[in-house]
Amino acid sequence: MNPEYKPGMVVLFGSGETSPSGQKLFDIILRQLPVSPRIALLETPAGFELNSAQVIGRVVNFIQHHLKNYSPQQVVIPARQRGTAFSPDDAEIAAPILEADLIFMGPGSPTYAVRQLKESITWQYILASHRLGAHLAFSSAATLAISEYVLPVYEIFKVGEELHWKNGLNLFGLFGSSLVFIPHWNNHEGGVELDTSRCFIGMTRFEKLMDILPAEITVIGIDENTGLVIDPVSGVCQVIGSGGVTLIHTGKVHQDAIPPEDLQKEGLIKVVEQRQGHVHHFQSSQVFQFSRIGSIKQLEITAGIEEQLWNLALEKRQQRGIQGLETQPSTMIAQLVQQREQARVKKDWSKADELRNQIELLGWLVADTPDGPVVRKKES
Repeated sequence: MNPEYKPGMVVLFGSGETSPSGQKLFDIILRQLPVSPRIALLETPAGFELNSAQVIGRVVNFIQHHLKNYSPQQVVIPARQRGTAFSPDDAEIAAPILEADLIFMGPGSPTYAVRQLKESITWQYILASHRLGAHLAFSSAATLAISEYVLPVYEIFKVGEELHWKNGLNLFGLFGSSLVFIPHWNNHEGGVELDTSRCFIGMTRFEKLMDILPAEITVIGIDENTGLVIDPVSGVCQVIGSGGVTLIHTGKVHQDAIPPEDLQKEGLIKVVEQRQGHVHHFQSSQVFQFSRIGSIKQLEITAGIEEQLWNLALEKRQQRGIQGLETQPSTMIAQLVQQREQARVKKDWSKADELRNQIELLGWLVADTPDGPVVRKKES
């Protein structure tokens, strides 16, 4: 990782960005941002809809009313459709992204979002801002769209096209990881009559889709009202919300993989047999290393970004002061410290030591005092 620049967090919602669990995820991000943070919200995934402004407006209203204590400054990016007056290739429309502390993108069509954003000025501004410290939050269609391969939900579930995948925006591919994200993993809107899990695709079709997905891909299913917080700098992930996160790997079994006898209830026996793989499941509040998902290689800081656009992004970010240098422990660190204290109360010294090591890996040291734990930044 380039030591001068520290990419922001990536928060992926399985669903529920305007629910109580969504508020908790936004809280985690906003507590780490400056006073009155700047939030850019993209219309793009719903840009084909006549009411795309209203679709993103629901998130704007949610933040305004439920997170008002942060005094957020919100701006909607109407980058709806290429070849129109609201094109993702219009630098003026995309410009507020360069000054955003948090960039959000959510509901709509994942494949439409990819078509509009791939190699666009808007997407390059998002990449540049993220590498310069801005946090990213993706929900629903956007969570699907940042995968290496996109599940075309509308085309299969609504239109009846043959099972297939489409190329995605591949956000983590630039870091060296081949990932596919599936939100709405445990959806059950269809009740007993229709299996709508696996983002409305259902288990049977999902098994067939997995059979045509390249073997090296890791699939990450995110339950509804649940989020996955990824910190590319520390390489640490955390699950937040009412559900969990499921990882499907190909090949050699890792520690903590779900045993074969438990795969029946997960509906993943055939998938594991097909891919000669294994499954991990992480519950809410669990923390794990990104290495369980993939790798984060040292990134060429301008990869995927035109030089002129990068220079403009750098200039804008420098005018505000590049973020990423932590002076106070994040919410994630505070939660780990609290979990460690709970382990100490139970005299679970092994767990306490494990959590201390985890905190140290994140760049912080814990000192136990008569007045409670004291956390300080670890010196380089």
